[in-house]
Amino acid sequence: MLEPLRQGLPPLNLSAASDAASCALPARYEAVRDARQFTRKTLEQWTLGDRFDDVCLVVSELVTNALRHALPPGAPRQPAHEPPVRLHLMRWTERLVCAVRDPSDDSPVTRDSDDFSAESGRGLFLVDSFSDSWGWHPMAGALSGKVVWALFRLPHHTGAGGRGPGV
Repeated sequence: MLEPLRQGLPPLNLSAASDAASCALPARYEAVRDARQFTRKTLEQWTLGDRFDDVCLVVSELVTNALRHALPPGAPRQPAHEPPVRLHLMRWTERLVCAVRDPSDDSPVTRDSDDFSAESGRGLFLVDSFSDSWGWHPMAGALSGKVVWALFRLPHHTGAGGRGPGV
C-alpha cells in the first residue's frame, strides 16, 4: 500500500521506518476533521503528541487541498467506492512524513506569498512554513494521481522505542 509513497520522498532508509499508519478519507469536507483526529491518535501512540499542532496544521492543509482541488468537478461528495483521498503517516527515528494521495495528476500550485489578503491559496505556504520540507510526486504504475508530502525532523530522542499500540 505504501509503495507508491516511496517515490519522490527525500532520501530515507525506508526499511528503517519504525511506524506507518494510513486512513482513507471520503470526498467531503468533514474528512479534514477525521484526518486531524486520526493524526492526533497516531501521534499520541507514537509519543509524538508534542508535535501535534504543527503536524495537524499541515495535514489539514494537505487534505483540504486534495478535497478542494484534486477531485474532478462534479465528483460525488459521498462516493460508493474507495474514498479518493488517503492520508499516510510514516515515522523514522528522526523524521516524520505526512503524505496525502489524491486522484489528480495536476501539480500543487502555490499562490504568490505576497497575497495574504486572499480568501484561499495560502495552504502550501503554511505547509512550507510549518514543515521542514515538502514536495509531490505523480503516482506510478496502475495508480493514477499524485502524492503530496511534508517532512518533519524529530529530535533523536523523540519517539524512540517500539511501535505504538494498534498501529
